[in-house]
Amino acid sequence: MKALSDIGLVGLAVMGENLILNMASKGFTVTAYNRSTEKVDAFIAGRAAGKNIRGAKSIEALVASLESPRKIMLMVKAGEPVDDFIEQLIPHLDPGDVIIDGGNAHFADSIRRTRYLESKGLLFVGTGVSGGEEGALTGPSIMPGGSAPAWQLVQPIFQAIAARVEDGTPCCDWLGNDGARHFVKMVHNGIEYGDMQLICETYQIMKQLLEMTPAEMHVVFAEWNRGELDSYLIEITADILAYEEDGEPLVEKILDSAGQKGTGKWTGIAAFELGIPLTLINEAVAARFLSAQKDERVQASQLIHGPDIRFDGNRQAFIEDLRQALLAAKIVSYAQGYLLLREAAREYHWQLDYGNIALLWRGGCIIRSIFLSRIKEAFDADPELPNLILSPYFRDRIDAAQSSWRRVAAAALGNGIAAPALTSALGYFDAYRSARLPANLLQAQRDYFGAHTYERIDRPRGEVFHTNWSGRGGDTASSTYNA
Repeated sequence: MKALSDIGLVGLAVMGENLILNMASKGFTVTAYNRSTEKVDAFIAGRAAGKNIRGAKSIEALVASLESPRKIMLMVKAGEPVDDFIEQLIPHLDPGDVIIDGGNAHFADSIRRTRYLESKGLLFVGTGVSGGEEGALTGPSIMPGGSAPAWQLVQPIFQAIAARVEDGTPCCDWLGNDGARHFVKMVHNGIEYGDMQLICETYQIMKQLLEMTPAEMHVVFAEWNRGELDSYLIEITADILAYEEDGEPLVEKILDSAGQKGTGKWTGIAAFELGIPLTLINEAVAARFLSAQKDERVQASQLIHGPDIRFDGNRQAFIEDLRQALLAAKIVSYAQGYLLLREAAREYHWQLDYGNIALLWRGGCIIRSIFLSRIKEAFDADPELPNLILSPYFRDRIDAAQSSWRRVAAAALGNGIAAPALTSALGYFDAYRSARLPANLLQAQRDYFGAHTYERIDRPRGEVFHTNWSGRGGDTASSTYNA
């Protein structure tokens, strides 16, 4: 073992341990530290035994064990715990040392931490690590950003431990300054929420409308995973549906109340702040909130009744409709996510490479799929592409799928089966392709009750007008126009 470690890692939960083991397996020497020193002892004596991993019992010992410039990665709970550890580390570090936050931090916190640490001569990296515990051990998608000079210091380690795509390219590259990384990871997680909700709604329609068993669904999802929907989430869904406990499908014994860690909610809030219609992901977040109201839903189910569920069509044909609807809605989910990335890049002056982001997500992460190579191709062909739906491949796929998508949406709505993500995605698609929306009436309403003014289609853009609609409002208009 080297006299000094290449990197230190704070936090010995599952992700932290697995990242350390991953680093050690690639030839790096790592120092492990945890606030509960018993965990350090157990790890060093257990999974880390015989590997290039040493333990530290204090912050001072951790820092002293590292070669300069020091690199210390925090895998602790987001928020105040990260700030607490940063404050503990600062007095022991030298200019040019790097603190890395590997958790799901809010991007605004990363912006703040970058500026704060740089003011003290230190460097900060916020990096997403996607892929769960298996990815952390065998190769995650890593999305770093922060203080630009830090990239050359962490690049050899991060790219060595990252997942790789078919041509050997690591799923890790520098995303940009201050909070760029955590924003990209936040959007990744938002898309993950959308993907999972779309799959769950497809499962629910199969279960309620087609009365399919989990075993039958397993066959369908496994088949889908060999085509355009090939992805990690489809793959694990097939596995889950096949898993039995005491001869019965385990999935049917799991309480239907979903949890979350907040990144989906952050994505929706960021979209509202930047004015981006993130309809599908917002519905996915709301669906988790509603699922948590289990007792109230059970009570409502006894008092409120919907239509009788009935299916008279061709079962196999409808399963194909479901596949097409899932693909089309998935396209919308990614399109909306990339709209949010583009607007954030404008707002925060980040230089994001959208095709490269898709490449980072192709291996190791939860939303990895064959689908992402098409996104990279779309942005390689047109780096200024305003919306993924407008690229030839995705435009053609949605056009081919929309009849199936509409049949699925109609069947779900007609039979009272909740499919908020699938149907909201269709609503977004129909609104986006509309040359004229009813916002003209909305602007008239705003002008009527608040004198907010409006523009006209028979006048140049930028000219605003106010009408005294009732004859009682006068001619005074709002001092600002906000369409």
